[in-house]
Amino acid sequence: MAFASIDPLAGSDTASAAATAKKSEAGSEDRFLKLLVAQMQNQDPLNPLDNAQVTSQMAQINTVNGVEKLNRTVQGLNTQFIQMQSLQGAALVGRDVVVPGDRLSVANDVGQGGFELAGDAQAVNVEVLNAGGGLVDTLKLGPQAAGRHNFDWPAKGANPQAGLHFRVVATNAAAAVPATALMHDKVAAVNTGGDTLTLELQHAGSVPYASIKSFN
Repeated sequence: MAFASIDPLAGSDTASAAATAKKSEAGSEDRFLKLLVAQMQNQDPLNPLDNAQVTSQMAQINTVNGVEKLNRTVQGLNTQFIQMQSLQGAALVGRDVVVPGDRLSVANDVGQGGFELAGDAQAVNVEVLNAGGGLVDTLKLGPQAAGRHNFDWPAKGANPQAGLHFRVVATNAAAAVPATALMHDKVAAVNTGGDTLTLELQHAGSVPYASIKSFN
């Protein structure tokens, strides 16, 4: 079982980065002042810089420094947010979840799955398929409203390891209604790569946290 690691040197790295940024900022201000002094020293005596020009240039350097500080603050908050997500995600290990997928979960002679309809449907059929794609059974659910639904299929005698999956066929009159198949899975581990929290599921593999439809 793998967990996201927290670097004990992260604090020192952050402090070092902040010190480097501060040094860079001071250097930028120093270069700006030197250029401004050189510009004033070499200005045309008959056409000197007016106060508005000097004020405008000073305002520009202050604006740039302000944006840089804001960017560093946002980056720091984003790092803290990712660390909080990692700690919260670790508590999800072992939990059952519902994610997009067509695997049929079979336990205690019952097959379970779900689907999400983009609109109302007059007829919804769930086709149970074997590992090779052959039709095993059809579950007729009748009219269903738009939204998320669950179903149970009588799976007496079915092997939970047989690789059964399902397909949802929904229609409204002669038109097909888009349907997203949903499957049950279990969180095995949590990973943080870059700025994304990813859950490692027992069957579906790596799934972004945002793709999780519900936790059980």
